[in-house]
Amino acid sequence: MSSHTPDEMMAVEASRRLADGTVCFVGIGLPSLAANLARRTHAPGCVLVYESGTIGSKPRELPLSIGDGKLAETADAVVSVPEIFAYWLQGGRIDVGFLGAAQIDRHGNLNSTVIGTYERPSVRLPGGGGAPEIATGVREVFVMLRHSSRAFVSALDFITSVGDNVRVVITDLGILEPVEGELTLVALHPGATVERARAETGWELRVADDLRTTEPPSAAELSTLRALRTKGAST
Repeated sequence: MSSHTPDEMMAVEASRRLADGTVCFVGIGLPSLAANLARRTHAPGCVLVYESGTIGSKPRELPLSIGDGKLAETADAVVSVPEIFAYWLQGGRIDVGFLGAAQIDRHGNLNSTVIGTYERPSVRLPGGGGAPEIATGVREVFVMLRHSSRAFVSALDFITSVGDNVRVVITDLGILEPVEGELTLVALHPGATVERARAETGWELRVADDLRTTEPPSAAELSTLRALRTKGAST
């Protein structure tokens, strides 16, 4: 079996958690890769919803943005952005929503607004966009985030999205899930260690007693994943 990258491990692990028939609110990048991988492997009935208003998109290659016309061409329906949020998201019709952020705390709260104080930030981030609504409107939130002490902090500089519905945090080191309200390391990817995960976490990271190791990507998963080229990418 071919070796895999940390990003490929994250995408594969996220895809495995999407059951057939799941209605999934998808973002660009790793979430789109994970959701499309699931749809092409074990979950062909997974319904991909993009923020631009496309429902049931079946892209043949990864879109460049949520506004990529290919998403509309392959969608079951295209609706307005207000309808996506008011009827589909706030109406409780989305099972899983993917989120990322610049910072996360031990309770799964996310910051994508500023680093530093809001009035005088050292870095002004892209902002919440639809993330606050996604965080509260879907049944389960999947967070995909590279594990570093800059991202996993003891206190957020700003709370953009609350972590009440966060069910899993998938990183390049392993898997965290909420246990008694606090994110806990429940699995490590092959080659990662508890010591490194703790060193890259800004709080005293809890580790599950039954800590497991994730299964590396299979040959079939990797070949399918790598066939999902981003639109316009060179071969």
